Amino acid sequence: MNDSILLVDDDPSAIQLLGRMLADVGNLRFATSGKDALQLAHESAPDLVLLDAEMPGMSGFQILEEFKADPALADVPVIFVTSHSEPAFELTGFELGAADFIAKPVSAPLVVARVKTQLRVKRIADELRRIATIDALTGVANRRGFDEALEHEWRRARRAGDPLALLMIDVDHFKSFNDRYGHPAGDVCLRAVAQALVSTSQRPADLVARYGGEEFVVLLPQTPRLGAEHVAHSILDAVEALAIRHDASSAAPHVTVSVGVTCYDDASECWVAPPADSRAADLNARCSALDLVRAADKALYHAKRSGRAQAMMLDICDVDAPQMACDARRPRAMK
Repeated sequence: MNDSILLVDDDPSAIQLLGRMLADVGNLRFATSGKDALQLAHESAPDLVLLDAEMPGMSGFQILEEFKADPALADVPVIFVTSHSEPAFELTGFELGAADFIAKPVSAPLVVARVKTQLRVKRIADELRRIATIDALTGVANRRGFDEALEHEWRRARRAGDPLALLMIDVDHFKSFNDRYGHPAGDVCLRAVAQALVSTSQRPADLVARYGGEEFVVLLPQTPRLGAEHVAHSILDAVEALAIRHDASSAAPHVTVSVGVTCYDDASECWVAPPADSRAADLNARCSALDLVRAADKALYHAKRSGRAQAMMLDICDVDAPQMACDARRPRAMK
């Protein structure tokens, strides 16, 4: 019973009634206002929402619109619990993205059946999305999975005021490796490197993804720059420990990687404290998730240009700094 169900109604007795009906169906959370419901959902996205259609302040339709506008919540099914039975009312709800309607007074068997149906549909949809975001060769996330995770984690970091780090990794002289040992050996090499990256980023929220070809990324939520540097060093060591022979490399007689590191934290010049209204977070941002990718890519470029088999860091705010002069803006060698 790991499904999370959010019950939203301004009438505590209605919440208690639904809570008793669904006590054995999932893990229940409760909110008596739209504001509280959105706060709970942002803290941890539910698998299903049962929502009263008419509440003071934010109406059920307004809450649903907020859910659908947020990429992290857009796929959460919402069931309206309402005394309205007019077709026009339900049609409006379905047009906004409602999954179902349950009429008041509620029937326990009907509520349980419809909730279980929506949870089952959600699990199937989640599994299909998961499969669509996995790289077939390496088993880690693919580019699509990374893009979705980056958008989600950037928004969450901006709302909560948490740091966010990104590492971009390139297998050194990989074309030469394929030319020397063949593409099947190259596939084996990429799978081994991917697993080495996974071994260095073991927290549930950490994400390893194949960015394209022989490039990988590691997304590290709630990680300041010192933590990102530690992971980068661990990656260099883990790949070296694979001891995959690479006689065609000028960096080492074995497979190595270059790592570009960037971070958005309170040491960044463009850091902005989160606003009181979390929905204004992106409006107040002085940099973006795209800048995080650009900074990691630029740091990786300098790591490769400086001899490969090393990691270099560039702060997100320095992504548009003038090209290579020996000043404070130059990416810092970390090995």
